[in-house]
Amino acid sequence: MYKLTAAFLLLALGFLLCEGGNPCCSEPCQNRGVCMQVGTDDYECDCTRTGFYGQNCTKPEFMTWIKVNLKPSPNTVHYILTHFKGFWNIVNGVSFLRDAIMRYVLTSRSHMIDSPPTYNADYSYKSWEAYSNLSYFTRTLPPVPEDCPTPMGVVGKKELPDAKVLAEKLLVRRRFIPDPQGTSLMFAFFAQHFTHQFFKTDMKKGPAFTEAPGHGVDLSHIYGVSLDRQHKLRLFKDGKLKYQMLNGEMYPPTVKDVGVEMHYPPHVPESQRFAVGHEAFGLQVHPYWDDERLFQTTRLILIGETIKIVIEDYVQHLSGYNFKLKFDPELLFNQKFQYQNRISSEFNTLYHWHPLMPDSFQIEERDYSYKEFVFNTSVVTEHGISSLVESFSKQIAGRVAGGRNVPGPILYVSIKSIESSRKMRYQSLNAYRKKFNMKPYSSFEDMTGEKANMQAF
Repeated sequence: MYKLTAAFLLLALGFLLCEGGNPCCSEPCQNRGVCMQVGTDDYECDCTRTGFYGQNCTKPEFMTWIKVNLKPSPNTVHYILTHFKGFWNIVNGVSFLRDAIMRYVLTSRSHMIDSPPTYNADYSYKSWEAYSNLSYFTRTLPPVPEDCPTPMGVVGKKELPDAKVLAEKLLVRRRFIPDPQGTSLMFAFFAQHFTHQFFKTDMKKGPAFTEAPGHGVDLSHIYGVSLDRQHKLRLFKDGKLKYQMLNGEMYPPTVKDVGVEMHYPPHVPESQRFAVGHEAFGLQVHPYWDDERLFQTTRLILIGETIKIVIEDYVQHLSGYNFKLKFDPELLFNQKFQYQNRISSEFNTLYHWHPLMPDSFQIEERDYSYKEFVFNTSVVTEHGISSLVESFSKQIAGRVAGGRNVPGPILYVSIKSIESSRKMRYQSLNAYRKKFNMKPYSSFEDMTGEKANMQAF
């Protein structure tokens, strides 16, 4: 009873704060309902295809009521998948059971994402632009209206704390915290390598925009985002990209040799400026096929191999599931499935996993500082690819979850991320938790498990 009364009081407070302003600021529409302002001080909730009805989309339809009451919570599903190892060992060994569960995993996840895309940073309502303009990142939730009393709508302070102060108090590393799952540094580098093919923020236009022509796995970070860049990187022989041999090992060509733009600091010599598909990544031949067919077929094969690695190794490790994930495109051949992907700006922001980075980089018998390591391609040629892979596979990465584990030398990235998030007018964390049927947090302690004093903010 007390909780219900408190909820009504908070809602009433929201309307008071919004008096004379946008009533949608208080997020009155629940269960994915879309708020539409009516006149100057009223609103309507569009509950179309939500499974709910009523003024605020809070009354479940009969089938929705059954589904809500029978469907286990996300926490319950995660618990089941990460426990009962003996049971999952049996399931993993029975192909038709494993295929059926994997098919459900894929389709259920896809149903959580709006398709076609609904919003972008410039439109808090449905628009053709949000669907058709691929230069935007899409949005999972619309931005907070610009005419709201606070950056979060109606709650919180009218001015958010300084991003630099916030990062220094909550994010910067006091001591290295190793990842509890034993994640290696090689995993961290693979994460960076993989995600930069679709997280490619257009710095000139702002955080709402992407430079990538595609919104999925296309290996553009290897082959380039444009046909012109691709042609400059290609050897046009045997379906290969250009390369150079150093100490008997194959490496990318130099920027000088191919003439593509790469982002290197001025102090890096020309001989160490490698050229690859992504400009910030300074970090068997079929006898009857011509170069073009070899090249295009190789790219398709590598895209498939990359997705297989991501699902069966990378995501498998992240999930902690005892159920063994599987990459098999045929699982979805007779299913309704949205294959056209669109990357959301929230996903772009979420994937800032800089706590994975160590305090220094241990390669063979030597420790490299950030200043010695970043943009220094001579590290690769001096130690060789095999030594780097072995060293990074042994070194443990940092813990991603929780705060106070971002290395000092790259704290500026977190600060920029906070500033960009505010510019994008993201909704609250609890709004996103409700979007994905998760229980909202009731306090900072509830979220972190720590009794931290937040009065400073």
